Amino acid sequence: MDNPFFSAIRTHQLAKNSLLCIGLDTHFGRLPAVVKGDENPIFRFNKEIIEATKDIACCYKPQIAHYSAVGAERELELTINFIKSLGIPVLLDAKRGDVGSTADMYAKELFERYGADAITVNPYLGLDSMEPYLSRSDKAVFILCRTSNPGSAEIQNTKVNAEEQVYERVAKLASGSWNYNSNIGLVVGATNPLELRRVREIVGEMCLLLPGIGAQGANIGETMEAGSNGEMLISSSRAIIFADSGNDFGDAARQMAIKTRDEINLCRTMS
Repeated sequence: MDNPFFSAIRTHQLAKNSLLCIGLDTHFGRLPAVVKGDENPIFRFNKEIIEATKDIACCYKPQIAHYSAVGAERELELTINFIKSLGIPVLLDAKRGDVGSTADMYAKELFERYGADAITVNPYLGLDSMEPYLSRSDKAVFILCRTSNPGSAEIQNTKVNAEEQVYERVAKLASGSWNYNSNIGLVVGATNPLELRRVREIVGEMCLLLPGIGAQGANIGETMEAGSNGEMLISSSRAIIFADSGNDFGDAARQMAIKTRDEINLCRTMS
């Protein structure tokens, strides 16, 4: 049986001709003045962004810390409920990583309280720390593999042995024994095309979530070439949602989303 999240992603990508996943890293301090007086300012901002881009995004990816840090969990719930009311998949970026009963509670929080269709997790503690998420065969789990932050190489490129680095070991396990429910994807930064190409060689057609386009400056052409021959979610957050700080922020986000989607599609035809 095909995983519901991956199936839904394919449906939206085909219908919208778009690989674009829009990240909702909604920083309260950057909200336009026009929404700040609202009872639920973060939700109002998100709702306008979503309404402006719902025919472009194949997925939305709220980042949980941007909500919990300012006590806006209710606005995160409202945001996710609104996205799901449109029939669009939700990938909740939480990067959880813990063991035992704590991991069980995190899984309950993300999948049951918030109703996420997919989440991100940290594999540093090993398989048992991820089993509460991976055991949910109706959900998808994106495991951090080779991330886009500048310091990621300090650990992820460390050699496990003479022929294998940490990120390669994660990719091999994630596409092998860990993937017993066929519900794993990997997070691989678009800022690292050489490592991205290597991950694709290891995992075959597995879905890769590729952050780094936009504010982090990854090259779309290099990303598409390195990640080709498999499923991809190309994630852009701040460059789209904060494209303008005025009253027309929704229109500006739409135009940036269209521009990003079209650049991705141009590179798809060339890869």
